[in-house]
Amino acid sequence: MDKKLIDAGIIVNTHGVRGMVKIQPWADTPGFLTGFDEYYIDGAPVKVLSARVHKGCVIAALSGVEGIDASIRLKNKTISVLRCKASLEEDRYFITDVIGLRAICYDTGKELGIVEDILSLPANNVYIIKGAREILVPAVPEFIKETDLTGGIIKVKLIDGM
Repeated sequence: MDKKLIDAGIIVNTHGVRGMVKIQPWADTPGFLTGFDEYYIDGAPVKVLSARVHKGCVIAALSGVEGIDASIRLKNKTISVLRCKASLEEDRYFITDVIGLRAICYDTGKELGIVEDILSLPANNVYIIKGAREILVPAVPEFIKETDLTGGIIKVKLIDGM
């Protein structure tokens, strides 16, 4: 959780011939990436000249990226943003912060395993918890009872069949 940068998307292609890039955002909405004046690519800051949502992606013009040759070199590069400039609504968490948390059964206090991955599905995210067995838990308040990033745990309400 001490990470200064948060990975927020990937450059999937160029856009046009003037050096713009097409970014697939790793956020609930593509508009999340349009609120930053600076992205980080390979750990180096790059000024965002413009960014707009287009068909579920973000089209961005970046400082120093002029022409299609420059933008093609950025293809498949990860876009990161400063954690301190990224804000979330209450009871929302960055995926990178949830992965690695110890999952505890809300009713029994028994350790279930570690949140290994998160599936982003249309209805809601699903936490993949791996321990003695793999458990898939919908990331909704009915199942996720408590998230304690500082303590490194997540308390999960299980139902029969989970």
